[in-house]
Amino acid sequence: MTVRGNTHREDTGYTPPDVERWVAEPPKSAGRTPFARDRARVLHSAALRRLAAKTQVIGPGTDDFVRTRLTHTLEVAQVGRELGQALGCDPDVVDTACLAHDLGHPPFGHNGEAALDEVSRQIGGFEGNAQTLRLLTRLEAKSFVPTAAADLGAREPGRSAGLNLTRATLDAATKYPWRRADRPAEAGQKFGVYDDDQEVFAWLRAGVAPDRRCVEAQVMDFADDVAYSVHDVEDGVVSGRLPLVRLADAAERRTVWEVVRDWYVPGSEDAELDAAYDRLRNFGYWPESDYDGHRRSLAVLKDLTSQLIGRFCTAAEQATHAAYGGGRLTRYRADLVVPRETRLEIAVLKGIAARYVMRSTERLALLERQREIIQGLVATLRLCAPRGLDPAFRADFAVAGDDAARLRVIVDQVASLTDASAVALHGSLTG
Repeated sequence: MTVRGNTHREDTGYTPPDVERWVAEPPKSAGRTPFARDRARVLHSAALRRLAAKTQVIGPGTDDFVRTRLTHTLEVAQVGRELGQALGCDPDVVDTACLAHDLGHPPFGHNGEAALDEVSRQIGGFEGNAQTLRLLTRLEAKSFVPTAAADLGAREPGRSAGLNLTRATLDAATKYPWRRADRPAEAGQKFGVYDDDQEVFAWLRAGVAPDRRCVEAQVMDFADDVAYSVHDVEDGVVSGRLPLVRLADAAERRTVWEVVRDWYVPGSEDAELDAAYDRLRNFGYWPESDYDGHRRSLAVLKDLTSQLIGRFCTAAEQATHAAYGGGRLTRYRADLVVPRETRLEIAVLKGIAARYVMRSTERLALLERQREIIQGLVATLRLCAPRGLDPAFRADFAVAGDDAARLRVIVDQVASLTDASAVALHGSLTG
């Protein structure tokens, strides 16, 4: 990488607009690239630290082994950085996108996300990826739009510009580059920008075709899939919720394949999912006995996770190079190519974790209580705010121009909470 400060050389694969920031900053001293500075800003952000106390699949504090959102994020960054570097992407761009990819997730994981979406539908809803963009460009404290400048464009003087990352990094962190109203059919409910964040979104997407994702964003998305498909299975096995040896029974696998079709790969056939399972079962690292907690058993499980990650990333790297050849595959010069066989193997792992952990009957009461806490927080804050809001959100609430804007501030506050702080705030406000 040979970008220094705000300079550029053609052999990097990145252009001068790629290193621009939404709000211009004074030139920095040589030594770190603009993309390395982006990574440092996310790494030192409060939002990243809060992920340590947010649910991944099994809640933090359940035991001392399971992953939190933070440990999952660090694992995604390691996977994404290495794959991106192998393809010729700037490793800091991919690393930063991976570090940022879950920043917008609220307390209680996807369950909390669904609860917040339900109570905010009147203002466009809630989506963790759209909240990530909002954090990076507005809510995290680092830079502000000047109150007086020669050319602010449409920017509101004095507003927060968040971490003020470069265009290439923000684009790489945008997993779903569309509004809810514009989302493609295959995206389901996923979207990546709220209506009131359109200004910065238009800037970072300047000159890009709608719905098109840069290759760095595709690598980030794939690294997320790889990491959580593999590690959720590992956590499920160690916690005793997921008995891998039961999958040898064909009838048991049918129940998993229903989840795969329902959640991940609609239209997939039992035969091709069985074939994907057989490939995983027979590639040499699948455990032959139940996990018993001993070091040898844990070593077998850890070897499985590392071999699976290598298997999936190697398949994508080789397929992408076969399609595009050598050179730096950056920005919009390529699309990540993932063979269907690899996608099905990943879907099988995700289906296994979903069937035995996410859909387990023992979690139903917990999930309902979590939704009650999220929805109760929003309802109570709508009645008592600015009481209950942190100082930064209290200031946002004071300048909000209408009820919709005030509700968005309340949603921002609730989304920022950890699992434990959500429970504590709910208790303090409701008695």
